Amino acid sequence: MTTTKTKTKKDASTANLGFEAKLWLTADKLRNNMDAAEYKHVVLGLIFLKYISDSFEEHRAKLLAGQGDYAGANPEDPDEYKAENVFWVPTDARWSHLQSNAKQPTIGKIVDDAMVAIERDNPRLKGVLPKNYARPALDKQRLGELIDVIATIELTAASEGEQSHCSVDLLGRVYEYFLTRFASAEGKNGGQFYTPSCVVRTLVEMLAPYKGRIYDPACGSGGMFVQSEKFVESHGGKLGDISIYGQESNATTRHLAVMNLAIRGIEADFGPEQADTFKRDLHPDLRADFVIANPPFNDSDWFRKDDDVRWQYGVPPKGNANFAWVQHFIHHLAPNGYAGFVLANGSMSSNQSGEGDIRKALIEADLVDCMVALPGQLFYSTQIPVCLWFVTRNKHDGKRRDRRKQTLFIDARKLGTLIDRVHRELTEADINKITSTYHAWRGDIQVAQTYEDILGFCKSTTLDDIAAHGHVLTPGRYVGAEEIEDDGEPFEEKMPRLVAELNAQFEESAKIESAIKANLKGLGYGG
Repeated sequence: MTTTKTKTKKDASTANLGFEAKLWLTADKLRNNMDAAEYKHVVLGLIFLKYISDSFEEHRAKLLAGQGDYAGANPEDPDEYKAENVFWVPTDARWSHLQSNAKQPTIGKIVDDAMVAIERDNPRLKGVLPKNYARPALDKQRLGELIDVIATIELTAASEGEQSHCSVDLLGRVYEYFLTRFASAEGKNGGQFYTPSCVVRTLVEMLAPYKGRIYDPACGSGGMFVQSEKFVESHGGKLGDISIYGQESNATTRHLAVMNLAIRGIEADFGPEQADTFKRDLHPDLRADFVIANPPFNDSDWFRKDDDVRWQYGVPPKGNANFAWVQHFIHHLAPNGYAGFVLANGSMSSNQSGEGDIRKALIEADLVDCMVALPGQLFYSTQIPVCLWFVTRNKHDGKRRDRRKQTLFIDARKLGTLIDRVHRELTEADINKITSTYHAWRGDIQVAQTYEDILGFCKSTTLDDIAAHGHVLTPGRYVGAEEIEDDGEPFEEKMPRLVAELNAQFEESAKIESAIKANLKGLGYGG
């Protein structure tokens, strides 16, 4: 996910937004004895309800005005809303009703009833919305305060005949901010549903999914899909140019994904229910143009069927699902498709339990297009260093330079900016440096620059060279060390100057040591 397209230096981080911080503080008061995994659904459910209610009221005002295409329209006909991709919100579920009852001790039940009514009238949302606001553990006074704060979010009126993109952006912004904060509050569990937006943007910008089928078999809260849609729109495309397919094994996380995409009017096929990708593939016949994912790192608790048709390059070990995911992605790729995904750094070099043999088979099949080593501290959920893999079945599709039997290595470990003591983000310039290098190497027509190897950053390498390095895919092995800039001072002049400076520092150190000893002696501690 991402925030607004244009950012100042101050708000470039998802941690530095405006009223979202106030909203977070109010929501945080709700926690009491609840952990973040519970109360995130309280808050995100209300944010979703506020958005669809405001979108409903915005469209209802047009129907009431009855102008142009809306002449003679019935504002109480649900079909008038569904035709414009607007959710129908029954009277008792509208935000105005909730806010007028925010101070009532029964506000929890009122919210639950609203969620039930919305699901009843909108089959797409059936079983998705949280409905436990009446539970005793939830402070009803604080719940009312939260509703009042959320009510202050103003939505920009839509331009005539169009849904307000400002509205979608604004609520999407709040949604992303909360997902980020919840990921931080939950620690390692947050990674089950949130991938940092800068990592998602890097993946999407490198894959460039202009049109086609996009698939994420470990889709979490759906951030990959949201950013893919934003990429299409920012490059002159439109909503609907891509078809979205996802799968998620965690029921509550899947609900987040459905709400996250619904809040932006994005259609997606998540299958009929939550399901484990390895136990039950919900899209078995799908061949995607783009696979984009951040699967669980080094998962040792996963289901394996030894004769699975997906294991074309070797049976992955039971103790680590990394290469099960890689082969699943490849299995679902169309002939000219691309996959980009996040894995732990160990995937680039591990030889345990046959992983090295699988990696060798992938390399020799000429599937590995690009490897990117990322800086540390990007994830809220783990300190495990991670990398990006990009694979494709076709490195020469007639539209670009022939890169058969070659792989691009990018070492981006020195990029990124610390946003606090423990978290780092890739900046706009960092993302552009990585992605433009990849597209230049591929020979994509949208990039004007010509690719060149840069010592210490990127290297185009042959499969023979990779084989000579034992089929290890760590970029640092190939890009070399960055050149130290020559200051122009001749060695025969520099060395005497440096020795003189060092001797002066030794003399100064000796003076300080003598003074300290004298002081200690004066205090009766010296010899």
